[in-house]
Amino acid sequence: MHQDKVAEIKNAIAQATASSPEELEAYRMEYISKKSVVGELFAEMKNIPNEEKKVFGQVINELKQLAEEKFQELIERVNTDKKQSNAFDIDLTLPPSNVGAGGIHPLTATRQRIIEIFERIGFNLSEGPEIEDDWHNFTALNFPINHPAREMQDTFFIEKDPDIALRTHTSSVQVRVMENQKPPIRTLSPGRVYRNEAISARAHCIFHQVEGLYVDENVGFADLKNTLYHFAKEMFGKETKVRFRPSFFPFTEPSAEIDISCQLCGGKGCNICKGSGWVEIGGSGMVDPNVLDNCGIDSKKYTGFAFGMGIERIAMLKYQIKDLRLFTENDVRFLKQFKPML
Repeated sequence: MHQDKVAEIKNAIAQATASSPEELEAYRMEYISKKSVVGELFAEMKNIPNEEKKVFGQVINELKQLAEEKFQELIERVNTDKKQSNAFDIDLTLPPSNVGAGGIHPLTATRQRIIEIFERIGFNLSEGPEIEDDWHNFTALNFPINHPAREMQDTFFIEKDPDIALRTHTSSVQVRVMENQKPPIRTLSPGRVYRNEAISARAHCIFHQVEGLYVDENVGFADLKNTLYHFAKEMFGKETKVRFRPSFFPFTEPSAEIDISCQLCGGKGCNICKGSGWVEIGGSGMVDPNVLDNCGIDSKKYTGFAFGMGIERIAMLKYQIKDLRLFTENDVRFLKQFKPML
């Protein structure tokens, strides 16, 4: 009787088919699970006479192996059929979807353009940490102990260590370069900086700077002026005018603010330039001898100049953007305007 049942199950397994995961599961329940017809035969083992158990056990095991091999065969067949059907799910006659490519962010494009201009005249890139110590961010740059920049209302300090802060400028990178490299030094340091300022159309607590440094023998203010003249005309056009206004920075002496003719009104006067026709783009000056000495460079032998500019300010002038907050809001309507920059 058992032989007839085994033969019947073998025949059913041989003829079994499946074309979906549901049918595969039905086959598994019918022939492989503990409650399957094969499982029932194993349960009858206890009723088989001892002298026949060995032969019966071999037959049942062979049947179980046959059922499992068939199951694997059906799985492969279902997977193959699925791949073939998926290959024809796409209608190749349909027109392509009108999904446009993304564009380069205006800040990224501006940063790349600034780097390109200065690399052509010999400046190398340098980078440093955004979390800085007091020496690299303030002391080495000639900031006095009572300078306002050292106060919490201007700088983000790390609470557990008052000597550690988020860098307020990328001048800290220049200090690291001068500490580890002998003149001549000609480096450009772009990066993100942090200042404790209220966010508005003209200011933000997180922004980007690019600072340049040139240290060598016989470097003078004329070298600084010619370098920045070259940059302004390459960045904004040959008709751009540049002027220098006397200023003060702890790390440069003499120091000067850099102004260019307003790009929005052509120098005629508007609300952006406050009617003056000029817009400030950064600060500059000759590196203070104390800074050179602090970094291990002989100030009696070497001189140098440094400059710094906000990348957001440059981008606002170049692309005539009137609100600084647009750079960080990720408004797709704003970003779509810069696709041609690809």
